[in-house]
Amino acid sequence: MTADAATDLFEEHRPVLTGVAYRMLGRIADAEDVVQEAWLRWSAADRARVREPRAYLVRITTRLAVDRLRHLRSRREAYPGPWLPEPLVTDFGPAVPDTAERAVLADSVSFAVLVVLESLSPLERAVFVLREAFGFPYAEIAAALDRTEAAVRQLGGRARRHVEERRPRYDVDPAERRDLTERFLAAAGGAIEPLLALLAPDVRLVGDSGGKAKGPRRIIETADKVGRFLFAVAGELDPAGELRVVELNGAPAVVYFVGGKADAVFQIEVGQGVIQCAYIIRNPDKLAGLSAP
Repeated sequence: MTADAATDLFEEHRPVLTGVAYRMLGRIADAEDVVQEAWLRWSAADRARVREPRAYLVRITTRLAVDRLRHLRSRREAYPGPWLPEPLVTDFGPAVPDTAERAVLADSVSFAVLVVLESLSPLERAVFVLREAFGFPYAEIAAALDRTEAAVRQLGGRARRHVEERRPRYDVDPAERRDLTERFLAAAGGAIEPLLALLAPDVRLVGDSGGKAKGPRRIIETADKVGRFLFAVAGELDPAGELRVVELNGAPAVVYFVGGKADAVFQIEVGQGVIQCAYIIRNPDKLAGLSAP
């Protein structure tokens, strides 16, 4: 295989490799570093002996992501306040024409699911991502992780039960979610009563500032407390800034831009016609990749 052919083959599989790494690590920069390392190993490999390049590349990427996740654990345990994944602009494009497949991919990068995945062991997370998001057969996952197929099935079952027990149980119409997002955007600039009407009584607000921007260090609960916090935040927005609805992590989100740079991301989980959970990300390190259209 020529060097050009090897490069073309790697680029063909790059979206899957990046998708695996991001779901494993929750940060775009970490995912890109892992994929770059996978490329270096692919470049140095004896490619003539590789019968299935896609499986080989996924195996390298998964192992690198597992190793990096183990190193990141101690850093995240010391993280100031709640940790949320880095927002990812999602546009699956024509490569994912099937509506059901698109929904699975979107769900697997949602804030709610990625937060739950943080509580899995690195191996459990790897099995869950490869099996549930990308549909890899257990035999292939076992080869990627250097485990028996029986052990991988056990890891997968444990991870699936853990995620199902902790993830929000909302059956949401995407159009309803976008409608509520836009209604929230309109209500935030007016009186507090219309804003409170959009919130579930036991709504939760999870903020991630990383200790580098103004934001809640603890989860805020109840409609009154969440509503008043959001109303106060809306009143502090710079009139020169711009609010836009952008699809992030498979769902609409409100992004607040100041001078062309993202200053905050706001996204909601919807159930029974109201907002059940809200996420705010203000850590500038996690917003650097977003720019005003």
